[in-house]
This record gives sequence, structure tokens and C-alpha cells, in this order.
Amino acid sequence: MSTYQALWVTDTPEISQQIIERPLADLPEGEVLIRVKYSSLNYKDALSATGNKGVTRKFPHTPGIDAAGVVVESSVSEFDSGDEVIVTGYDLGMNTFGGLAQYIRVPASWVLKRPCGLSLREAMILGTAGLTAALCVEKLLSAGMSEHDGPVLVTGATGGVGTIAVVLLNQLGFSVTAATGKAEQADFLRQLGAKEVINRAELLEGMDKPLLKPRWAGVVDTVGGDLLFNTLKALQHSASAACCGLTAGVDFKGSVLPFILRGVNLLGVDSVELPLVNKASMWDMLSLQWKLDLEPLVHEISLQEVPEAIRSMLATQHSGRTLVRID
Repeated sequence: MSTYQALWVTDTPEISQQIIERPLADLPEGEVLIRVKYSSLNYKDALSATGNKGVTRKFPHTPGIDAAGVVVESSVSEFDSGDEVIVTGYDLGMNTFGGLAQYIRVPASWVLKRPCGLSLREAMILGTAGLTAALCVEKLLSAGMSEHDGPVLVTGATGGVGTIAVVLLNQLGFSVTAATGKAEQADFLRQLGAKEVINRAELLEGMDKPLLKPRWAGVVDTVGGDLLFNTLKALQHSASAACCGLTAGVDFKGSVLPFILRGVNLLGVDSVELPLVNKASMWDMLSLQWKLDLEPLVHEISLQEVPEAIRSMLATQHSGRTLVRID
């Protein structure tokens, strides 16, 4: 095959997305050529597809920070033609042509063989969102969070990371409180395992106070901004919040009081530049001890349907995980 289909984003004269045929020879250099079978749609992909220069600097471009498929060619001994593999993060879909296409060519240092306990489809239902959710939960557990300590809060609970965090925490025996601005999604979140669903506006109450009544045994925060700091003020003594998102902004106003009076912890979580060995360990967890039934939160679409799905995501009409089938 000399051409392949890809989501192609251009910025002249204005940002536009379309599915077009591209020459295979135009893929970037790399040791591994992969025929993509599945990808997924993430908030970062939507930003890239609409010209956000903080995500993607140069256009035309193909977004897609996740890909799962089959090795077609490899110049390194670690991979052979026919190997099923996954790629998440690093520069994929940012400034390197990404997984919303039939083919990618990437460095071998980005590629993992598919864990035995997951199909390619299951791996992309998880994708970066699932990896991030699992890393958040793992950090909270390592910091001492216990299911006996009280409720665990998940912010941005209808998004990809949030929904998977709700499912995982519930499966591990925690009492989960899901926070969302989408009141119509309350029943959906309860079906995923949330014991309580609250409006995110509730988490912004008491912004003028240095501390709030201790409430949360832990927090998975996908939102950032002032909402993040207000949840820190409501953590129980020695509890932690894992921060992985910024949909409410990159800045927040706060003080040191929650840290020095209650000994709380703010834990940063990155799933993009995480060393491959650490990614492999977490993927193994997600394929075995932490394997999840995520079908209730999956919406599967074709590559041709991605532009419309991007518009829906940016209009906040999106929930759960959008799996992209690459035919």
C-alpha cells in the first residue's frame, strides 16, 4: 500500500479537519511501522485538531495520542512483523503524526507489546485515559489511601479519566463521590459505581476560607484550577490528591495551610513522558489485577466520524470513552 487514510488538520486559511488519503512515504522516520487497528479520542486530541499551539505547533497534522495495531515493518530486533503493539503518549499525536490514521511510524522506544490480558480493542478503550486513571489511583494507594478512611472524590467524573477512575476505585472497594457539571449524567455515574454524585459547583463553596471541613480520604482531580485547591482544603489529615488535568485552567490560588496544618499531599501524575518500563508495569496491572469491564462507558465510532465527535467533545456533550475503529 502506498497511501493511507488519516485525519488531516490544516490551519490555512483556517482550522479544518477532514479524512484524506496520504502518501505512506510522508510518515516521519522511525524504527517501527504500525498498521493501526484502534485509537481513541481524548481531550488533547480535540485541542490538537482545533489548532491549539500548546499541544501541536506545526500544521498540517494528524492528531491521536493513542494507537493500537500490528507491526508491519521493524528495523529493531525487539519487534517483528505481526506483533500486536500499543503506543500512548510521548510525542505521538502532538507534533508527530498520530493514531487517528491507518498507519503510524514511531521510535521503538515508544512501543509496547500488547499485554496478554488485553485485546487491542480493550487497550484502546483504556488508552491514555485509562493509564492516567490507574496511575492516579496507584499514587494514592502508595501514599496510604485506604477504603476504610471515607469517600474518595473524582472530579470531571464524566470524562475519560474520570469515568475509568470511578470504575477502578469502586472495583477496589472504595466509596466514590463523583463530581460533574452534567446533572443529567448522574444515573450514568451511579451505574459505573459512584455512591454519590455532586455538582462541581459544590466544590467551589468556601473559596474564601483557608480550610474546609475534612471530607475526602483522597481525590482524583482531572480539572485543576481553583477547584483543585478547594478540594485540598477539604482533605482529611494526611490524605492526598492526585492531579492529572487542567480543564479548569493551569493556575490556582492557595495557601500552605492545608499542607502544614493537615499534612496533605498534592501528587502530580504524568502519563505522557513516563518511562516505558513504568508504563509497561501499569499496563500489566490493567490487564490482570485491575482488569475492568468498561463496555458501559464506551462509544465506538469510525475514523470518518471523528470530526463530528471532536465538535461534540469541545461542546461538553461528551462522556465516557470514545473508541475509534480504524478500518
